[in-house]
Amino acid sequence: MAEATILVIDDDETLLELLSDYLGTAGYRPLAASSGLAGLHLAADEQPALVVLDVMMPGVDGWEVCMRLRDASSVPIIMLTAKSTEVDKLRGFRLGVDDYVTKPFSFAELQARIGAVLSRARLATEPRRQFESGGLTIDIDRRRVTCRGRTVVLTPTEYRLIETLSRYPRRTVPTELLLAEAWGPQYAGELDHVKHYVWALRRKIEVDPGDPKHILTERGFGYRLE
Repeated sequence: MAEATILVIDDDETLLELLSDYLGTAGYRPLAASSGLAGLHLAADEQPALVVLDVMMPGVDGWEVCMRLRDASSVPIIMLTAKSTEVDKLRGFRLGVDDYVTKPFSFAELQARIGAVLSRARLATEPRRQFESGGLTIDIDRRRVTCRGRTVVLTPTEYRLIETLSRYPRRTVPTELLLAEAWGPQYAGELDHVKHYVWALRRKIEVDPGDPKHILTERGFGYRLE
């Protein structure tokens, strides 16, 4: 994965230098701007993955920079502020700020917040992988299964089995393939494992496990998720 570009805008040049070195060591591509205008130009030219923005700067302050950034893009923004009042935070969130860090702060804390904001931004832009049919939902990204509106509590093996079936929706999956993907190649030939866990899954997701509507058996071949 390509390194994420992080733009830091702050009039404290010592902080800029130290923070840039730290972010570079952490695996990011840091960019630094010591004024609001310089930061806006860098943001337009470089299209960073995230902006770390100081509020208190001479000339064009952080609030103005934030508004201009929001007019042009949806780049995630973390504000650096010496204030921690609720009014300031509400103002920032209304402008589209993603997170706040109050000075003084540790670089490790800021790195953790950068990672969290970038993760949320990626999840927001990626389509969620999930299977839905007849009241059954398998959310692969969240590793969550719900059935008719209730959360289904599964063992790790049960989840691996139903997730494997969900990757081949409405197609019969050979029992040997289910064994290889949900248990591993060392279980080759242990077909009763699949039969046992399919029954366990049916008891948790089917209205009538004896007359299944979700996990169907193709005798002599395998199973499919309908």
